[in-house]
Amino acid sequence: MHEIVGFLDMLGMVVFAISGALAAAERRLDILGFILFGTITGIGGGTIRDLLLQADEVFWFSDTRYLWVCILASVATWFVAHHLQSLRRVLLWADAIGLSVFSVIGAQKALIWEAPVLVAVGMGMMTASFGSLIRDSLLGQPPVLLEADIYVTAAALGALSYVGLTALAGLPGWDWVAGWAVPVSIGAAFLLRGSAILFNLQLPKYRPQH
Repeated sequence: MHEIVGFLDMLGMVVFAISGALAAAERRLDILGFILFGTITGIGGGTIRDLLLQADEVFWFSDTRYLWVCILASVATWFVAHHLQSLRRVLLWADAIGLSVFSVIGAQKALIWEAPVLVAVGMGMMTASFGSLIRDSLLGQPPVLLEADIYVTAAALGALSYVGLTALAGLPGWDWVAGWAVPVSIGAAFLLRGSAILFNLQLPKYRPQH
């Protein structure tokens, strides 16, 4: 399971880096712009998470593979982006995969650092969304997490599912749940976010009373 989580962590980093590079492609930036926004999107949420958790060190300080993955994914996107018919559509789906993976990875790391349950859910949401928030803010475009369709809620579902299943696995006779906590939680977040993209699902909006 540790190897699977490590693979998913790298997968999330790749797709988030690609989504950042695709955002740079929409703005027709040079290759350094691709690398910059790919890296920021890939490591941004996790960096803020580690700083808030006061971890021993930020994750990419000790393991520079994360930086190399972001750089290589961004450079690869530079060469293939012009073959994609709809950059915006691909960006949304790449972002959805990264969001689903990082919502669970963030909650998992918070629990490892013995954070309270509510904090662990918040760290999962932050890890999943803040990279995209930083990317969109620097590019001067409306943040994807503030769009009308469901985004942060999907990250919350992934993090909450993982925290809940992990707690359930600690009960007598429920230890088998531990092996399913990661894939089920990632699947739940992706299903909700993917449904929001396909069917324009939205939460009710505030309507002021006159």
